[in-house]
Amino acid sequence: MQPAVSFESVSKRFMMTTQRPQTVLETLIAVVKGQRMRVVEQELWAVDDLSFDLMPGECLGIIGRNGSGKSTVLKMIARILRPTRGRVTVRGRISALLELGAGFHPDLTGRENIYLNASVLGLSREDVDRQFQSIVDFSELSSFIDVPVKHYSSGMHVRLGFSVAIHIEPDVLILDEILAVGDQAFQTKCIEEIYTLKRDGTTIILISHNMDIVRSLCTQLLWIEHGRLRGAGNVNDIASAYLAETFSQQQRAIGVPARSFKRWGTREIEITGVHLLNEEGREFGLFRTNEEMTIELHYVAHNTVAAPQFDLAIHRQDGVQVIGPNSHADGLEINSVSGPGRISYHVEHLPLLPGRYQVSLTVHDSQLPTVYDHHEQAYPFRVIADNLHATHGLVTIPATWTWQPQEAHEPENEAATTTVFTR
Repeated sequence: MQPAVSFESVSKRFMMTTQRPQTVLETLIAVVKGQRMRVVEQELWAVDDLSFDLMPGECLGIIGRNGSGKSTVLKMIARILRPTRGRVTVRGRISALLELGAGFHPDLTGRENIYLNASVLGLSREDVDRQFQSIVDFSELSSFIDVPVKHYSSGMHVRLGFSVAIHIEPDVLILDEILAVGDQAFQTKCIEEIYTLKRDGTTIILISHNMDIVRSLCTQLLWIEHGRLRGAGNVNDIASAYLAETFSQQQRAIGVPARSFKRWGTREIEITGVHLLNEEGREFGLFRTNEEMTIELHYVAHNTVAAPQFDLAIHRQDGVQVIGPNSHADGLEINSVSGPGRISYHVEHLPLLPGRYQVSLTVHDSQLPTVYDHHEQAYPFRVIADNLHATHGLVTIPATWTWQPQEAHEPENEAATTTVFTR
């Protein structure tokens, strides 16, 4: 079987022109003499020596930071751009939704643009007549179908463009961040339709910064950095490596509190440092589901303080509190503290599913409502998938699936063969 899409040592160069800065005097002299501003040309290799094969029916996700060359790759697949070097081979009818409103004429109505866009993608008028009502029904724009698209919102553009793109029955469907626009209900509808196309054997190539969508849809990933292939292969492995690097680049020094967070208390006991440690005891801000994690708190008691209690809370990025343990309830009794000290909270198997989280920490009197020091959602960390568990929800729960088929003639109370799968 031949690949649906093949890149063979493909490179794409753009020439960029910039005006070299001049002094005010140089600019005035140039104007008087009728001279042009000094212009500098620079080469930009948006894609550099990229090779891959995508087989029919597979779904390829392309990830990377903004400006890494992802959209240029899609435009070469869609034959909008030609490679400077190398060879791009695409087999079958292509449908591409690359930019908001691309292919639409703003002064034409939605109805007219359906016929225009579909004809550009290879459908005859008879084909469009047959598909027209289905296109309108899927887009949910029947009330606006005779309104010029220049009056459409961004979400309406996506509705119409996506509906046309899927109804031409493409062999290769190309999507560039189109699910980042529009309401949640229509996004869900689009994803369901993409699943249907995938099951029907359509080859799909998409760009998305939403790792949940990428993980659920794609059969393989390409990670592109500065136009070059950084990684390719298993979805979870490449996505995890990409998220780890992205997070490490964005992460400020671990253990230093967020620049602004709520803090209050008498400071009789003061929290002086917090460290998030991985299973190797290294300070880090990125963990996998089911990995070991230790939250280490350093403090100093400026006087002798009796019966202190240490609390922590972990909140998801949206504010949902996941846990809120404390030293007293967990059986750690501290009679008194004086001077510096350290207390640790160790999690043997972190149950959190992928997402961003923040830690709050408090030290207070265990008997009286006296807060010595409180740091509100001050210490961020991130969790990525461990390749073994689901990525949707909040936590992973150790559980067992049991399947017990029953023969038609078998009494209901009679034991049957049992297959067990344990997570």
